[in-house]
Amino acid sequence: MGDLLRYRTDEAHEEPAVTLDSFLGQSNATAVRIEAGEDARVLLPHLDRLALVEVSFPKFRDGRGYSTGRILREAGYAGELRAQGDVLVDQIPLMRRCGFDSFAPEAPVDEAVLAASLARYEYHYQAAADPAIPVWKRRHG
Repeated sequence: MGDLLRYRTDEAHEEPAVTLDSFLGQSNATAVRIEAGEDARVLLPHLDRLALVEVSFPKFRDGRGYSTGRILREAGYAGELRAQGDVLVDQIPLMRRCGFDSFAPEAPVDEAVLAASLARYEYHYQAAADPAIPVWKRRHG
């Protein structure tokens, strides 16, 4: 596994993430892992006690995790949201827009390429789970 990339100011959550089934079956876990295809909406009643949600990206072309991130953020989840697996550098800016603030890619990420990717677009056209104001709203209020 590559290095952990974090865009948060708090300490990294050290508790290992348990499976969704294990999380739903116990009362004390504060970290859960969502596999591709699992429904993140089952976590909505538990968001207040979660410090970390780790979302699996088994293949870079599997985009289901983007929806998981956005569902959780739009429901008010404020804890660490980590993308783990086949995360490519050019996907990280899009994942950030969906609410991910932590990344555990399987392969190393070139820091210069990542910085350029994150700085590439000053404005966005779509609303997302991040606080960016879309261009159309800037123009038309």
